[in-house]
Amino acid sequence: MRYLVSHTTRYHYPEPVTLCHNRVQLQPVERDNQRCLKFQLRVTPEPGLVRTFQDFFGNWIHYFEIHKAHSKLEITAESEISRLAHLDPTLPPSPPWEEVRARLQDRDAGLEARSHALFALTSPLVETHPVLEALADQVFTPGRALLEAAMDLTFRIHGAFSYSPGATSVSTPLTQVLHQKAGVCQDFAHVAIGVIRCRGLAARYVSGYLETRPPPGQPRLVGTDASHAWFEMLWPGRGWYGFDPTNATLALDRHIVLAVGRDYADVPPVKGVVTGGREHRLSVAVDVIPLDESPLAFGSSADGGPFVTC
Repeated sequence: MRYLVSHTTRYHYPEPVTLCHNRVQLQPVERDNQRCLKFQLRVTPEPGLVRTFQDFFGNWIHYFEIHKAHSKLEITAESEISRLAHLDPTLPPSPPWEEVRARLQDRDAGLEARSHALFALTSPLVETHPVLEALADQVFTPGRALLEAAMDLTFRIHGAFSYSPGATSVSTPLTQVLHQKAGVCQDFAHVAIGVIRCRGLAARYVSGYLETRPPPGQPRLVGTDASHAWFEMLWPGRGWYGFDPTNATLALDRHIVLAVGRDYADVPPVKGVVTGGREHRLSVAVDVIPLDESPLAFGSSADGGPFVTC
C-alpha cells in the first residue's frame, strides 16, 4: 500500500508573535514494513533557523525558529509512504506472559530486552492506578499467552470506554479518563499501556495515522482525517506487535507510524513556545489517501518553500 499523507497545522494569533521556537514530529519513521519515500515540510513565515535530528527513540525531529513578527503560523507536512501488506493478519502463538516478563527482567537477557526495559516502567502520563491493576488481574491470568492477553485487553478497553471527542485534552490526567470511562485514541492507548506495565511487560505509545474510508457511495471529504494513536507490546526476539483499542483491531496495513515513545509526552506532533502572543486559535487538517486516489500534488502549496526533503 502507498499513501499520501498531508498534515497542516495553523495557528492564528490576535496579537503579533515576535519570536517562535517549535519542534515538530511529522516525518514518518522507517521500519521493516514501512518506508518514507518522500517528505516535505513547509513553514510560513519562513524560519530563520532549521535543524533536523533523531531523538532517543529514533523519531525524526524538525526544529525551527522564526525571528520576525507574525500573526499566523502554518506548518504543512506531506509524506509519501509505502506500507508492506500483512500476508497473515492473525496473531501467531506466543509464550505465556510470565515467561516474557522473566526475560525482560533477566539481567543476562539479550540487548533487545535490556534496551527496551524503560517501556516496562511508569512514565510522565502513565502511572500506576488501582483500576489498571484490577484490569491487569482480569486480562493477564496465570499462563495466558502474551498476544492473546493483549488482544483481549484491546477488546475490553473498546467495550468499556466511550469514544468521545472533546471529553479530554492532551493535558487530561489518566485518572480522569479512568473515572469518566470516556476519551479518545490517545487516552485508550495510555490505559492499555498502563495495564501492561502493571505486569512488568513492555508497551509503548504509537503516534500516527489511520486510513479512513467513506461510506459506500459517499465522497471522501478533504481535510477531515485526523492523527491517530495506538499501542505496541514487545515480544523479545520477535519484535513489537501493534493493537488499536479505539477500533478493536490489530494495527496493520492502514496504520501509518509517525513516532513512538513512552507516552504522548514523547511524541507530540507540534510543540513550541512563542513570545508576544498570549492566546491563539488552532486548526488542523489531515488527509490520508491511497496514492492512486490522491487529488493532491506533492509540494502543491504556494506559500513558503520546502526546506526538509527525504
